[in-house]
Amino acid sequence: MTSSLANAPLRIGAVSYLNTKPLVWGLRERLGDRGRLSFNLPSRLADDLHTGKLDVALIPSVEYLRDPSHRIISDAVIGCRGPVWSVRLLSRVPAAEIKRLALDEGSRTSAALLQILLWEIHGIRPEIVPFAIEQTPEAIDADAMLMIGDRAMHPAPRCYQEIWDLGDRWCRWTQLPFVFAMWVAREGVDVGDLAVALEASRDQGMESLEEIASREAAAHGLTNEDLYRYFAENLHYTLGPEERTALDEFRRRAVSLGLVPETNALNHTP
Repeated sequence: MTSSLANAPLRIGAVSYLNTKPLVWGLRERLGDRGRLSFNLPSRLADDLHTGKLDVALIPSVEYLRDPSHRIISDAVIGCRGPVWSVRLLSRVPAAEIKRLALDEGSRTSAALLQILLWEIHGIRPEIVPFAIEQTPEAIDADAMLMIGDRAMHPAPRCYQEIWDLGDRWCRWTQLPFVFAMWVAREGVDVGDLAVALEASRDQGMESLEEIASREAAAHGLTNEDLYRYFAENLHYTLGPEERTALDEFRRRAVSLGLVPETNALNHTP
C-alpha cells in the first residue's frame, strides 16, 4: 500500500532536538492536510519508519545505510563541516585506554561514528554499554560515554581527561563533512512534492535563525547568541556533492567494522 500527498496524509516524523528547528520551521503549516508531523528521538523515528508507522522521517544516516530500500527524498539534511558541539565523547581515561564505552541511545549514527573514530585513530573496539536518555553521566559505569543532542551542549565537569567533538574529529580525520540525518521515505511511498515543502521550510528556517534562537535559547539554558551560532556555524543543512561523498565514505568505513551491511550504491533521489 502506498501513501500519497494526493490522498491519505503522509505520516512524517522529525527529530525532537534543537538541531532540527531550522529544518521544520513552518513545515506543519506548509503541509496542511497533506501530512501529519510528529517528533521523536532519531533512533525511534528509524524504528517507526522500518515498521511502517511512519511514511517519511528524518532518520540517522546510519539507519539509512542499513536499509537499501529507503531513499533520500530531499537535499535538506542535518550535517556539519567542522565542530558540531552537540555530539561529544566524554572520557574519564585517555581515549586510547577506553575499555568500556556507554553509547547514548538517542542516535545510532553518532554511536557508529564514534566506534569508527576510536578504531581508526587508536585501534580499539571497547565493550559497549547503554546510556539511557533518563540517566545522568555520573550514574554510568564506563570509562567514557557518548553524549548527543541538547544535553551535550552544556559544559562538562573537569573529571574528564578527554573530550571529543565528533564532528570536528571526523572532518579533520577525513577532510570531509559529515551527515547526521536526512529525510528518508519508505519503499513504495509516493511523497509527491513533499521535497518542495521540506526544502522551503529549511530555507525559511535559515533566514529566521535569530528568531528561532530567541524563541528556543532560554528553555535550553543557552544564550540567544550561542544558539544562533550553533545553527549558523556548527550545523550545515544542505546535501551537496561533498556531503554525498562523505556519506559514501561513512558507509565504507562502517561496513569495514560490520556496523552496516554491504549494499549497493546509495539511493540518492534529489
